[in-house]
Amino acid sequence: MTSGQPGTGNARPNPTGATAESQAATTAAAGTPTQQNAANKQDAAEGATAASDSTAKGTDAVKGSDPAKDSDPAKGAKADETDGTDKADSEVKPVGPERWEAFASAPEPKPSIFSRVGRAVGRFLIHEWTLAALGSLALAVLMTWPTLRYPRYTLPQDYWDPSLQAWQMAWSGHILLAEPARLWQSNTFFPELWSFAFSDTLLGYAPAGMLGSGPEDAVLRYNIMFVLAHALATLGAYALARQLGAGRIGAAVAGVSYTYAPWLLAQAGHLHVLSNGGIPLALAMLARGHGWSLRHGYRPERRHDGWVYAGWLVAAWQLSLGFGIGLPFAYFLAGAVLVAAVLFIARRLRTGQAVPFGRRLFVADVLGGVLFAGVGLLMAFPFFKVTELHPYAERTVGDISLFSPPASGFVTAPGESRIWGGLHEGARAALPWHPEMTLLPGFVLYALAAGGLLFSVWRLRHRLLLLAGVLVTMAFAMGTRFFDGTFTYVPLFEHLPGWSGLRTPGRLMLWTTLLLGLLAAGAVTALTDRVRELTAQRIPSWPGPWLRMATLLPLLLVTVEGLNTTPHPVVPTQPAAMRSAEGPLLVLPSNQSLDQHVMLWSTSGFPDVVNGGSGFTPRQLDDVRRVSQSFPDQTSVDYLRTLGVRTVVLLRGQVAGTPWEINIDAPVESLGISRQEVGDAVVYRL
Repeated sequence: MTSGQPGTGNARPNPTGATAESQAATTAAAGTPTQQNAANKQDAAEGATAASDSTAKGTDAVKGSDPAKDSDPAKGAKADETDGTDKADSEVKPVGPERWEAFASAPEPKPSIFSRVGRAVGRFLIHEWTLAALGSLALAVLMTWPTLRYPRYTLPQDYWDPSLQAWQMAWSGHILLAEPARLWQSNTFFPELWSFAFSDTLLGYAPAGMLGSGPEDAVLRYNIMFVLAHALATLGAYALARQLGAGRIGAAVAGVSYTYAPWLLAQAGHLHVLSNGGIPLALAMLARGHGWSLRHGYRPERRHDGWVYAGWLVAAWQLSLGFGIGLPFAYFLAGAVLVAAVLFIARRLRTGQAVPFGRRLFVADVLGGVLFAGVGLLMAFPFFKVTELHPYAERTVGDISLFSPPASGFVTAPGESRIWGGLHEGARAALPWHPEMTLLPGFVLYALAAGGLLFSVWRLRHRLLLLAGVLVTMAFAMGTRFFDGTFTYVPLFEHLPGWSGLRTPGRLMLWTTLLLGLLAAGAVTALTDRVRELTAQRIPSWPGPWLRMATLLPLLLVTVEGLNTTPHPVVPTQPAAMRSAEGPLLVLPSNQSLDQHVMLWSTSGFPDVVNGGSGFTPRQLDDVRRVSQSFPDQTSVDYLRTLGVRTVVLLRGQVAGTPWEINIDAPVESLGISRQEVGDAVVYRL
């Protein structure tokens, strides 16, 4: 049988169970060069004619190959390689796994350092806490506007206490760079000692005080810190609510309601009251470090001692801003530590475990608590010295009664509230001292907190504890108006060190507002969770976005209720005489309000000045004001020389209706002093 005749007689067994013809056909279909070369050589040996050559080649490729080669492809390939008739074919590599590499996906290129940095920056910019911080800052700029419109020339609320606090930041930054040992011996109230401790110091803002100089920079610095204080309060309350288990919108409600509660609008001139963001932020960090959450309980895997250290540092910084807000916070932390110690002892007796949170967290708490207590003692020492030197500066229960708000204050808004200010004008008129007695945290907040008692993600016992905290802090905020304070404020006033210095009980409303915000956060979080479930169940899901937008309504309402009409008066311009006057000096007229301007003006070089304004007036300054009413005369000149005063600056613009209106142009040659006109002031050199 010729190679071109079909048949099965020449078929030889194949180890794989296929005939030689079928194997050859499969090989031809694969089209490998070695097999085609073998077919060409077989056709040449048989002497096929040229007319049938193309047909013979196709047939021979299937059935005319050597059976040995068909059964052993490796031998056939080896024979072809040694034949030498086709050099190109001899260079073809053996077929192996490499033939599939063409179908593999291209290897991912290694990212460059710029790509890695870009991705890291992108992840940082879209992180929740980055967005929360930026959102808090943007909201603070908008809600405090126009604070940053003319930040070098205006101050929020008024220009009395803000002038004092602008000086405080400037003085602490200046003296810590120049002469740290003289921190508490300020340039005001000359020649009094420990004069920097005559009021809350805002010492924690000293790093900001190191930037810039002069009154305009002091005002700019104050306005910037005023806005940042609002931003930090929002971020801190947001972080606390999130750590306790609230959702993002619920936590935002807690942050906004805590920062922009209507009652705080009356405190716009008290930066030490508004600087409260360290309280919830420190609590959030401490809870995070101990792996504790109100919603999820104790989770040991989330413990981290770094957060504990950070929490204690923030708490110590908050305390350094002043005891008016920091002292209740310190006692709250002390109470929390005491409760933790009791639980630790109980657990050790029950389980024998040495340290409930682990030794690293125990060490962190001990070191952090020592740091916090150390800062408190260092801050308290100058105030105790002031009390020792000026015992008449201590508060009495009668002083507390003057600032204790009635129950109606909790539903009365200050005049700076854009929504409620005008409507509550009559209610404010019935309050003896409405700036400290209008304590409305917000009707929307009241409603959300009440809803949180019934519908919330918090457990029932936690809701009841939050409610108890609200009621207790309200009772303390009423001072002597709640059963004369016999069971609330008065025992603290009489027995807790430092508490007698807190003359405005209504500022404890800060804690009430925070607790109400947490109740509201639980309700809003439960609402958003329910909306998410309903959205997932709807088919089609087109109502979903509208339902989600509805969850923003509580946040919008608490924001609107915090809108204000706070005035921003222009700060009195520094007299030209104050820029070059040599200290110690006295500026006349002198009183509590005008002296706070003098303190701000003294930031140009910080000369020693007799003037000063604070929570109390030293008797020596009272004597100076009384004696100097007849200045210039021999008695006042001799008295001022005894104190060490070298210069007296008499402001013409402030003498109307005062004794100096007549004496300002009187001759002084017989008194042994000189007189010079400098701008709108008369400068006397003693």
